[in-house]
Amino acid sequence: MTDVAKLARVSHQTVSRVLNGHPNVSPMTRSKVLAAIQQLGYRPNSAARTLATGHSMTLGVITLKGTFFGPISTLYGVEQAARAAGYFVSVVSLLSIDHRSVGDAVDRLTAQMVEGIAVIAPLTSAAEALDVLPANLPVVVVEGDPGGNLAAVRVDQEAGARTATAYLLSAGHDCVFHVSGPTEWHESHARLAGWRSALQEAGAEVVPVVSGDWTARSGYEAGRVLARIPEATAIFAANDQMALGVLRALHEQGRRVPEDVSVVGFDDIPEAAYFSPALTTVRQDFDQVGRASLKLLLDQMSSGTRSGEQLVVPSDLVVRQSTLSPVTRPAGT
Repeated sequence: MTDVAKLARVSHQTVSRVLNGHPNVSPMTRSKVLAAIQQLGYRPNSAARTLATGHSMTLGVITLKGTFFGPISTLYGVEQAARAAGYFVSVVSLLSIDHRSVGDAVDRLTAQMVEGIAVIAPLTSAAEALDVLPANLPVVVVEGDPGGNLAAVRVDQEAGARTATAYLLSAGHDCVFHVSGPTEWHESHARLAGWRSALQEAGAEVVPVVSGDWTARSGYEAGRVLARIPEATAIFAANDQMALGVLRALHEQGRRVPEDVSVVGFDDIPEAAYFSPALTTVRQDFDQVGRASLKLLLDQMSSGTRSGEQLVVPSDLVVRQSTLSPVTRPAGT
């Protein structure tokens, strides 16, 4: 910064004001400083800035390691929101979310002087593990236990599942079969609850659930079972990958989609519009999840107190070609 100030013929403080976007700098002076920065190839020293200001401008994220669409998209949404606000993000991926792993992750992140931590905690086992989080550190739990006492952001999974099921019932189906996600995930419980409540509200039979594990393979196995049930004219899969497996199984068994069976998924992965047929599904707004998570962290950082505020992001049904009312089937089907 001293070299920049010397080349631009301004004070060290003026360079600092330009770098921090201070409004009380004339356009001509700002141009001179920026030109000097470019000429010298100057890059701010984040470690020195942390020592000088007491702020690292870094946030930590603890997440579950894996390739599942939901956690990865949630991480991306949080990272993008933090970057837009001028923060760096340090990520720790865990094979499991338990006391020891979370404690180790917190130690790593606090050593980097993070100013807050977002925990992407979709597993039911995470609730007790979060007790190790320091009381003086701003924290937001993303897609975690809806009954927790920490600041949290979650998509309204239950409402999304209820909407999807109600849509199929309103299209004329007598019942909707469900391919659920793994029992250790909060999303599985919420989507199962939404499916069940929609059936109960409509006075429809609550049929046995076919369990999956989020993978297309498990959806395929579930689809092979459901393809042999004549009454299964509507299927709600708890995520799009399992819906893809269901579509494959139905095709192999000669059950046409949507003429014989309507299929709805959840997530609206980028490939959903290109399934054959294009998949009707429930969309999650991960960008909004990221912005809401950052807001809760910044609010705590500003107030200096831990918050228990809960923010719920709505989900939307996206109707495509995998659903069709039974009463509108072509003649002869």
